[in-house]
Amino acid sequence: MIRINLLPHRAEKRRARLIQFAALAFISVVLGALLVGFVHVAIATQISYQEGRNGYLIQEIAVLDKQIDEIRKLREQTQSLLVRKDAVEKLQSDRSDVVHLLDQMLRILPDGVYLKTLKQTGNKINLAGYAQSNARISTLMRAVEDSPWLDSPALVEIRASSAGGARVSEFTLTFNLTKAKEADAAKPVKSAKPAGAKG
Repeated sequence: MIRINLLPHRAEKRRARLIQFAALAFISVVLGALLVGFVHVAIATQISYQEGRNGYLIQEIAVLDKQIDEIRKLREQTQSLLVRKDAVEKLQSDRSDVVHLLDQMLRILPDGVYLKTLKQTGNKINLAGYAQSNARISTLMRAVEDSPWLDSPALVEIRASSAGGARVSEFTLTFNLTKAKEADAAKPVKSAKPAGAKG
């Protein structure tokens, strides 16, 4: 006996293929969603890890910046202390200069020469005064040249004037205060008052 299938087999096959396609599409969507979720989680984990590293680096940079700032302040303080130390050393080395200057002026000042002003600027001395004659000024300049603590005398100005009713020479003289060695300072200074000198 021959059996004849009168059911619409093509419609059944088509419906089976649709169901299979829907199932495959659903599985693909689920797998795609899982893959996207996995990738998203992996990327988020990497971002979180990198943000943690960045935060750590920012904290370490802040610590280093603070240390650099402290080092800069220490350097500034050290520089300031060195400047003060140099100033103190300079003052200690220069404090005897005034004594030497006054001592030398007492030694070399000839008779008949009177000081009006004595001004020191650094190592340069500016002297103004009166002399009974030009020869006394020349004697003073030679004495400055021969002094172990003074050198480079230069006559800036000389002019006739009067003081106490007497005619005198008013002069301005500059010279330098030098750092003579103790051995040179111990040498006797040549007399600034030649014997028999007359005004």
